[in-house]
Amino acid sequence: MKMPLLGAHMSISGGLEKALLRGEACGCQVIQIFTRNPNQWGCSPLSSKEIDAFHAARIQTSIMPVAAHDSYLINLASPHPENRRRSLEALQDELARTDRLGIPCVVIHPGAHMGEGEHKGIRRIAEGLNRIFDHDSHLRVHILLETTAGQGTSLGYRFEHLAEIIRQTESQERLGVCLDTCHIFAAGYDIRTRPAYLKTMRRFDAILGIQHLHLIHLNDSKRDLGSRVDRHAHIGKGCIGLAAFGFFMNDKRLRNIPKIIETEKGTDGTDWDRINLECLRGLIKKRPGFRT
Repeated sequence: MKMPLLGAHMSISGGLEKALLRGEACGCQVIQIFTRNPNQWGCSPLSSKEIDAFHAARIQTSIMPVAAHDSYLINLASPHPENRRRSLEALQDELARTDRLGIPCVVIHPGAHMGEGEHKGIRRIAEGLNRIFDHDSHLRVHILLETTAGQGTSLGYRFEHLAEIIRQTESQERLGVCLDTCHIFAAGYDIRTRPAYLKTMRRFDAILGIQHLHLIHLNDSKRDLGSRVDRHAHIGKGCIGLAAFGFFMNDKRLRNIPKIIETEKGTDGTDWDRINLECLRGLIKKRPGFRT
């Protein structure tokens, strides 16, 4: 059985290339990064020196950077004109930065409707994506809509939300989906037993299509099923439990989809990324995984 591509979200502290070196040190095959501070609107343009250092580290480590994650400030569903303008500009900048780094995808949280209602929020997201794709039609980067836990007025906690955003977007070939295990569990999709996992994945396939799943975030959850609260836990240490991650690791349909952990790094010197990655690899069965 081909080994799944596993990795973690890595810090770019000290330079973008440091993320690749950190990934190599803890046993990643793939990584996800922020290309900028996710809590600030402004950032300096990428320099040729930064880009060259990133590409050199990529060759040195053989680590594949499979995705960048967008800023936490971006909200394409915002009803406030100034916030919406800044969100569109920030996402356009993120796509350009990601393209220059040779990263194929940007993961985005769809957005929060902020009291205006789900239908209006979804329409604003699709309209924003259409504007961005029209403006940046030359870029090769895909946008991956991430499933969310549904905190507050956040959209994307139902598979139907993402399907409707895609339906209303013209350049659908540049869209995909990122499934986060913590988020879907908190949103009410059970994955703790094999029957529950199969039911949830059949629903995902029926509504969105497995072929549109480009990336998986493997995170346990500190909160229970349907809590609508996004709090990541280490693999097997939360309310989801270890068995569910074995289902993801052994599902043939998901074999070639990169899988990223976004768990806490820890402050006591413990290499939690390595521990979590080794835990996931230990769940892989020697015989081929199941099909639905």
